Amino acid sequence: MTITREQVLHALGHVEEPDLKKDLVTLNMIQDIKIDGNKLSFSVILTTPACPLKAMIENACRNAIGHFISKEVEVTINMTSRVTTQKSAGLPGVKNIIAVASGKGGVGKSTVAVNLALSLSQAGAKVGLIDADIYGPSLPIMFGLEGARPKGSQVEGKTRIEPIEKYGIKLLSIGFFTDPNQPVPWRGPMVSTAVKQLFNDADWGELDYLVVDLPPGTGDIHITVAQGFPITGAVIVTTPQNVALADAKKGIGMFMMNAINIPLLGIVENMSYFTPAELPDHKYYIFGEGGGRKLAGQLDVPFLGEIPLVKSISESGDAGKPVVLDSENPMSKAFTEMAQRVAQQVAICNAGVNNKTLVNN
Repeated sequence: MTITREQVLHALGHVEEPDLKKDLVTLNMIQDIKIDGNKLSFSVILTTPACPLKAMIENACRNAIGHFISKEVEVTINMTSRVTTQKSAGLPGVKNIIAVASGKGGVGKSTVAVNLALSLSQAGAKVGLIDADIYGPSLPIMFGLEGARPKGSQVEGKTRIEPIEKYGIKLLSIGFFTDPNQPVPWRGPMVSTAVKQLFNDADWGELDYLVVDLPPGTGDIHITVAQGFPITGAVIVTTPQNVALADAKKGIGMFMMNAINIPLLGIVENMSYFTPAELPDHKYYIFGEGGGRKLAGQLDVPFLGEIPLVKSISESGDAGKPVVLDSENPMSKAFTEMAQRVAQQVAICNAGVNNKTLVNN
C-alpha cells in the first residue's frame, strides 16, 4: 500500500475542531507527518494541554484515516499543544491573563482560582498565579508559604521580583511582603501601585496562563487590573444563593462596561450541593439548586461547572495543599473539569469564535 501526504491531509481535512468550527488542516493543527509503508504518524497541535476534547479529536483522526485511506494503516498520533494567545498580555512572555472574580466575599473565589491554576499546570501548561486581594491575601496559607519572602534578581539591569515556585506554578501575593497579623490600611492609589508591581516588577518568564485572584466586589483593584492589562477573559464565581447571584450580576456588569469590556469565560457555581462522606451518591442543595447555571443561561455566557460543598476542599486549602493535588480525592475531578472548560473558552476567545454556549453534563 502506498500512502501519500496528500491523502493524509485530505482525510484529516474532514476532521473539524469542535470549538473553532474549522478543520484541523485549515487550522494548521496537523504537523510532522511521517509515512513508512503502511505506517503513518503525525502530530495534532491542540490549542491547550487542558483540552477536554483531546480524546474525541484523536478518535476522529483515526476514523478519518481508516475511512478515507484504509483501515489497514497503522496510525500513531502525538497529541500535543501550543497555547494560543489573542494579543500581547502586556507582560513579556505571558500569553493569557485570566481574572477570577466574585461579586461578594465568602463564595470560595480564592479556592477556585488556586485549584484552577494548579489544574492547568497539571495538564502541562506553564502557569502563574497572582493574589491581587490586597486586603485579604489568602495565597500564602493555601500554599503553606506563611513567612515566605520572594527574592530579587537583576534582569537586563533592572531589579525584578522572583515569584515563589511551588507545586509547579509561580506565585506572588502581597501577603509575602506584609505582616499577616497586621491590617493593610492603604488608600486606593497605594493599592493600585502595589497591584501593578505584582505584574510589572516580577520576572514571570514564559507563561501560558497567568491567573489573577481578584478581591470580592468591584473596586479600585478591579479597575487597575482591567484597564492596565489586556485580560483574556474573566471567570465569575458564585454560590446558588440569590444574594450571591445578585452580586455576581454586578461583577459581570462591571466587566461588560464599555470602559472595561473584558470577555466572560463563564460562571462557576461553588458550594453547589453537600455530599456527606458516608453517602457519596447523595446531593443536598443547601443553598438552592441551579442558580449559577440559570444565571449563565440568562446572560448567555458559558456555565463552567458545579463545585460541591465538601469539607476536604477547605481542609486542603488550610493545610497548604489544595485538593486538586490529591488525585484520589473525588473532588479534584470537579476542579480539573472546570479548568478544562476555562482553557477551552480561552482558546475560543483567542480564535475570535462566537461560541458562548457550553454544555455541562
